[in-house]
Amino acid sequence: MSDTSLLSLSVALLIGLPAFGSCIGIGLATMKFLESAARQPELIPELQTKYFLGVGVTDGASSSQPGSACGSPRPTRSRADRAKENSA
Repeated sequence: MSDTSLLSLSVALLIGLPAFGSCIGIGLATMKFLESAARQPELIPELQTKYFLGVGVTDGASSSQPGSACGSPRPTRSRADRAKENSA
């Protein structure tokens, strides 16, 4: 495999796995929210606030994590630049 294909694969995994985990977590939170809302309808406003706060944090964390893990790309130097540095 070439370096570019490994880079593509690693970036896809870096973005895909946290998104998959976030979807599972949000689905479980939604399931529990609906169960608790059905059992105690008078608590829906309080539960709804906490639910949306938790879902927002979960979604935000999974969205920002791949970007911070990638970092900024290193600038590449040409052979001529490296030769000038070595000769100096």
